[in-house]
Amino acid sequence: MRFLRDRSIDKTIIVISDTHLGAGAYVSGRKNLLEDFFYDAELVDLLDYYSTGSFANRYVELVINGDFVDLLAVPFVNFFDDEFWSEEASIEKLKLVHEAHKEVFTGLEQFLVQKNKKLTYIIGNHDAELILPRVKNSFMDFFSQEVRENIQIICNEDSGYFPSKGICIKHGHEYEVANSFQPKDSVIVDKEGRRFFLPSWGHYYVTRIINKFKEERPYIHSVRPIRKFIINGLIYDAFFTMRFLVANIVYFVMVRFIYFFKQERRIRSTFINAKKELNFFLDTEEVIRDTLEDSDEINTLIVGHTHRPEYTSTGSGKVFINTGTWTKMHDLDFGKRREGIALTYAKIDILEEKKTMNHNVEEGLFVWKGRDRSPFVEFI
Repeated sequence: MRFLRDRSIDKTIIVISDTHLGAGAYVSGRKNLLEDFFYDAELVDLLDYYSTGSFANRYVELVINGDFVDLLAVPFVNFFDDEFWSEEASIEKLKLVHEAHKEVFTGLEQFLVQKNKKLTYIIGNHDAELILPRVKNSFMDFFSQEVRENIQIICNEDSGYFPSKGICIKHGHEYEVANSFQPKDSVIVDKEGRRFFLPSWGHYYVTRIINKFKEERPYIHSVRPIRKFIINGLIYDAFFTMRFLVANIVYFVMVRFIYFFKQERRIRSTFINAKKELNFFLDTEEVIRDTLEDSDEINTLIVGHTHRPEYTSTGSGKVFINTGTWTKMHDLDFGKRREGIALTYAKIDILEEKKTMNHNVEEGLFVWKGRDRSPFVEFI
């Protein structure tokens, strides 16, 4: 019986990632080609659904698994070069995002003001500047004092976040050398006492390569898989694709290859180190094998980052979920192609221990459709 089943649920965990809220479609009257998020109303609807009705009194934890705001894609701020990574610049970028998406922040406020609701924000690579104390405080200032105690912002690069026993949540950039960073080593202070975020070379790659070419082809970062994108690009958009490839090669040689050669002074070891850093998008099966199957503490691993939604159950009964993205993607892999936008999210129900004999977790990957129709469908 549905009624009895709902009564046995002790806690619900909702996980979304990679919304990439930017500075809005227009900034100071100019079209912003770096904006990727256009689903404010849909996200607010999701938040309202899981905080009212049958969820009104239930304990619901919303986990934002990284890249909620995209501080790498905020144009038109009066900070340049390394000043872009200062605490002052990051606060200004965050304010632009808030101004452009006030509806979403109001929705979060309304979610948190309800009984038994919590927000856990896991920092990703596009919002890494939230590790700066004043930037984090500025984010908290967007909410009333009443709900701030229900918000936690964390950055746990190594172990991940465990909202319940056996469930591990990581953004996913930790598996890439280019985008990983350690919070304790990523904040520097100048002689004047100003704090700066020390970006990885992957952060610089986004701001100096991806953002520049995105102004010509807004879809440049949203096509998967990259190999097929390059092949199709060389056929149908050869000149642009060649310029993009050359820019990538030159950037990598200048930033990483020469750096490794200066460190190693040997060609072979330079190539080995450089190859490790070219793994831009993690291999799902490798993550499952190394992180999930080899761990006695993890039964369900949830990541984001790659923007490709996935639900996989292993032979041992463990579960891997990639929550995908709330931005528009173009998938050239015919086996995984989906029509339109898939606003995907994970939902985990923790069943009361005393009412279950064995497995007390029910998890799934869903597509939000809005409450004017069926609120979600099973992801296949």
